[in-house]
Order: sequence, then structure tokens, then C-alpha cells
Amino acid sequence: MRAWERNTNCGLKRTHTVNPQSAITSPPALTGGRNPQSRRAFTLIELMLVLVILATLAAIVTPRLTGQSKRAKVIAAQAQIADFGTALDAFEIGVGRYPTSVEGLQALIQQPTSEAQDWQGPYLNKNTVPLDPWGNEYQYRCPGQYNPDGYDLYCYGPDGKQGGDDDISNWSEEVRK
Repeated sequence: MRAWERNTNCGLKRTHTVNPQSAITSPPALTGGRNPQSRRAFTLIELMLVLVILATLAAIVTPRLTGQSKRAKVIAAQAQIADFGTALDAFEIGVGRYPTSVEGLQALIQQPTSEAQDWQGPYLNKNTVPLDPWGNEYQYRCPGQYNPDGYDLYCYGPDGKQGGDDDISNWSEEVRK
């Protein structure tokens, strides 16, 4: 069915189509001149605007998250060195000495063969000595170069190389100089 109205110049003109299955029809003025069942797609400009907004957010957030990741790994290495310190102190209390450089940190999870009859380990929760957050082994030396009465425990940090300002250790920077 078609709805008609009188046009002052030419007689009758069609205004909109009436759907016969619908009891109520909406005039074109209420539907924005479009058929209410038609689908509207996004324009290219709208899609480009969304992409620009997402790229801007990514440019702002990404550097902040990557910096936090590096800082989190440093904090994790410091915490692991502190945990090793607790385990090494428990080893020293039980055996009467710290593990030698040759025995290394492995003495915390496996009884050394040399003079460690009072070993009461394992002193670490896991059956393996954990790696640093960058996937490298922790370095252990006893007696220590920087702690002559104890041990030196450190990791090479993000660059994986000895020396530099990124090494993480159990001694203070004043002792190193």
C-alpha cells in the first residue's frame, strides 16, 4: 500500500510505503528518511578515526608497560637473591659454613659430598636452582670478593654481561668501588 498526500503543484504525490504486515507504520520523518529495516555500515572516515584513536592509545600505553616489565624483572632478581641469602644462611647454620664456589648454589638442593654431614636440606623449595629473570644462571662465589667473610651472589642483569650498572648483587655499590 502507498500513502498519498495532495501536492499543490501537480496533484497527488507518494510520501512513504506502508508495510501491509505491520499494523503501525513510521513516517519517514521519524526514521530519518531511511527504511527502518535497512542496515547502515560504517563509513571509511569513521573506521579511520577509530584506528587513529587506537594507535594513539597504543603509543601512550606501550612505553609505560615496557618500562614496568624491566623494573619488575629487576625487583624479581633482587627478591630471588634475598631468598638465596636466606637459604645460604640456613645452610651455614646447619653445616657450619657456606657452600664453596665449587659446590655453588647446587648445594642448597643436593647434599654436597665434601664435609657436609649435618646437611639438612634441601634449602630451596624447588628441585632446581632457579635462573634469573633473563634466563641466566646466578653467580655465586665463596669466599666473596666483595664480602670476604661471606659470599658474593649476583646476576648480570638485563644485558647478560658482567660489569656495568645493571648487575644485581648482594653487596652495596660503595663496596664495589
